[in-house]
Amino acid sequence: MVGLKPPEVPPTAAVKFISAGTAACIADLCTFPLDTAKVRLQIQGEVRIPRSTSAVEYRGVLGTLSTMVRTEGPRSLYSGLAAGLQRQMSFASIRIGLYDSVKQLYTPKGAESTGLAARVLAGCTTGAVAVACAQPTDVVKVRFQANGAMPESARRYSGTVDAYRTIAREEGVRGLWRGTLPNIARNAIVNCGELVTYDLIKDALLRTQLMTGKDGTRGMRLGAIPVPATLNPWVCPTDNIPCHFVAAFGAGFCATVVASPVDVVKTRYMNAGPGQYRNALSCLLALLMQDGLAGFYKGFVPSFLRLGSWNVVMFISYEQLQRVAVLARTPQS
Repeated sequence: MVGLKPPEVPPTAAVKFISAGTAACIADLCTFPLDTAKVRLQIQGEVRIPRSTSAVEYRGVLGTLSTMVRTEGPRSLYSGLAAGLQRQMSFASIRIGLYDSVKQLYTPKGAESTGLAARVLAGCTTGAVAVACAQPTDVVKVRFQANGAMPESARRYSGTVDAYRTIAREEGVRGLWRGTLPNIARNAIVNCGELVTYDLIKDALLRTQLMTGKDGTRGMRLGAIPVPATLNPWVCPTDNIPCHFVAAFGAGFCATVVASPVDVVKTRYMNAGPGQYRNALSCLLALLMQDGLAGFYKGFVPSFLRLGSWNVVMFISYEQLQRVAVLARTPQS
């Protein structure tokens, strides 16, 4: 299966913006249970949670998911989904949908191709702007996912709207932006790990024509002369779903490896009660003292399963949604 063929006209920034948010929501719907399992494993053993014989212990990805279903019901796997979808519509639209446009701003005029530095700067820029806009939704999502790990009498929020209100009332408006700095750091790294890696792998696949098209060819030809994919990747037959799958899988793995330490600190700091940590650095030091370096990779397997599968679903959906939008806007002759 190669999906829709690339249109001759590239998508506009508005199409990319809307397609990115929609594709991220589709990916979240498919992978949200893995994200919840990741959060539970990351906060497990945190000092603030009392150790008792009745405390629920999570072991591995499947063990965490089955324990949650057994002790809290199947709905717990999607706890915080509303905030998660709100986050993706505002967050992914900016960091993914505007990436290509920002990348062009950093590319010197007259340059034949975009260099690595421009791609990295674009990833850092869109990631930081997205966090500044969507941080409250991320805080509520993490709090809600962690909420189910507590005894029912100790749960802090009854719903998504109640979570926004309670956090703003008890911690002030600044509480909704708790963990902004570690989240900016995380998303700058994740953006570079995801978007830049996806960009580079996809460009390499198109340039070398390693992924065959639907007809089994390795690229376009004019007579006996091969046409390089870099001339116009939008009309290259190798720009298909297998190509997007390989690039997205590689992007998910790279992003997980580099972002896991920051992600663990971000999750713990966002989930912390008032006064538990002075700042993100004190949270990092507390984690290091308690669990050592291994603590920074707590929940790595569900992180990779979630981020890898999320990237695959998101990028494939993103590419196809762009093509649907462009085809819908192009007059049929």
